Amino acid sequence: MERDGHPAAGQKVVEMARFADQARFGAIAEVEAYWQALRAGRLVPRRADIDPRGIERALEYAFVLERIAAGLARLRIAGTHLSDLMGMEVRGMPLSTFFTPESRSRIGDVLEQVFDSPAIATLTLTAERGIGKPALEGKLILLPLMSDLGDVTRVLGCLATQGAVGRAPRRFAVTAVEVRPLLGDAAQGLAPEETALSPVDPAADPRDLPSGSYGAAARQEVPPEANQRNGMDRRGMAEDPILYRGPERRRGDRRVAHLRLVRSDGDDVEE
Repeated sequence: MERDGHPAAGQKVVEMARFADQARFGAIAEVEAYWQALRAGRLVPRRADIDPRGIERALEYAFVLERIAAGLARLRIAGTHLSDLMGMEVRGMPLSTFFTPESRSRIGDVLEQVFDSPAIATLTLTAERGIGKPALEGKLILLPLMSDLGDVTRVLGCLATQGAVGRAPRRFAVTAVEVRPLLGDAAQGLAPEETALSPVDPAADPRDLPSGSYGAAARQEVPPEANQRNGMDRRGMAEDPILYRGPERRRGDRRVAHLRLVRSDGDDVEE
């Protein structure tokens, strides 16, 4: 029982801010729930797994990013709400376009964490005010995806706002950032194809390492002693050379080496 507005001793206190955000930014919660369902025990889902029908009610707020450089990612697919915020078609534009110059370096740092860790990032946003630009708050979530090549270079995102858009373009300042690395919560139930995402075991056979990059955990160097242990003598994946052996000569074979010349008149001459 509560006394004077305070919970009684032993009573659990539930923070309502997160639930209030989910009520105000329902599209964010829907996209994250869909992404979590696609993981199915893996570190991150694949880009090819995304089906727009799974986030039908949040499509206008959703987008897909492609990593193009350190701290930079461009929009490959974008919902109509993002175009409304900028007053133009935004496909092909960098995500930093939606932010004030002061916040762009922070966005670049967050993107690097999302791709490299990998991690989930949630950002709280406030739009710039001005003539014809009323108060506008926003929420942005960035969810890493694996490309067809096996590296984390895609992001499923959602940008939802509360308030009238007003006169475009609307750019946002970042007021809060929450980054949640994924390696910890995926360690309890990785699917077989994702077991290589954990840090490299020094005793592991280098030939068993994945060809694709899954973030920082898969980019560690294999120590030389591991190569020696596997009979590779620090030569990486090089194999032992195969010596050429000519045809065996039978006993009593007295043939001598000769050269056959072919003349233009078609006659062969042996020397």
